[in-house]
Amino acid sequence: MPKFTEDQLNNFRYPPSDTEEQKLANSEFAVREAIKNSAALKDKSTKIFGQGSYANDTNVRNNSDIDINVRLDSADFVKIPDGKNDSDYGYSDSSYSYPAYRKDVLDAMISYFGLKYVVDNDKCITILPDSTRVETDVVPTLKYIRYDSETAKVEGVKFISKSGKSIINFPLQHIENGKGKNSRTQKRFKRLTRIYRRIRYKMIDDGIDVSDNVTSFLLECLVWNVPDKIFNDYDNWTDRLKESIRYIYNKTQNAEDCKHWGEVSELLYLFVGRKWSEKDVNNFMLQMWNYLQF
Repeated sequence: MPKFTEDQLNNFRYPPSDTEEQKLANSEFAVREAIKNSAALKDKSTKIFGQGSYANDTNVRNNSDIDINVRLDSADFVKIPDGKNDSDYGYSDSSYSYPAYRKDVLDAMISYFGLKYVVDNDKCITILPDSTRVETDVVPTLKYIRYDSETAKVEGVKFISKSGKSIINFPLQHIENGKGKNSRTQKRFKRLTRIYRRIRYKMIDDGIDVSDNVTSFLLECLVWNVPDKIFNDYDNWTDRLKESIRYIYNKTQNAEDCKHWGEVSELLYLFVGRKWSEKDVNNFMLQMWNYLQF
């Protein structure tokens, strides 16, 4: 008999309470106010938006943190086709460097929230929680423009960690693609993602040795790569869960079978240059299958 009943899996699909959602909204508003009140940033061209599980409506735990992207649009990181120069595309170096911008965002957070609530981490600036908001990770980024050919370009974000690592992602495309798949699957994409995430937490709580490489973000991307047919052809969560695990497990036994899998944005490969591997995923799918007593 499966570990969880259909009713239990059905309950796993729900997002956090309305109270938690309001705390998340409060956090985003507060970051906007901090930027607005900054003398150094208030006149800069910035775009502020949520990313991660909050923005994608796949968060599952009360008091889950929120990621807020503060993107500077008046300066760019650009990846251009081989053999071309920035001048060919109308770009030039900005006098406002990324480190200077990041410091201005940090100063804005300290000024607005107070020094005791701000932690300057490697990849983000963390705003500690209080009674009205949850923990908030603020990520200062620059607009990133990638030319895939001389005329085709995509826009994302890029930032440099304090340790010197460059990180590129495409959060807005991630959000839009997630909405599209959710619509095609009768809202089951995000619901199944929440089920996967809750089961992972329960496995960890029950003492299962889940690899640190199996992240919540990875799980969302794995569910993204499950064909829509599996969401739509089964009439209960038990079968949708079982068939999706079977699909991911079979496809990740051989790297060749999943080498074209992408993030939800479909602009970065899922298994290229990552801390996780196909083997990590394959092992976790087997762990999960056994845990669920399928």
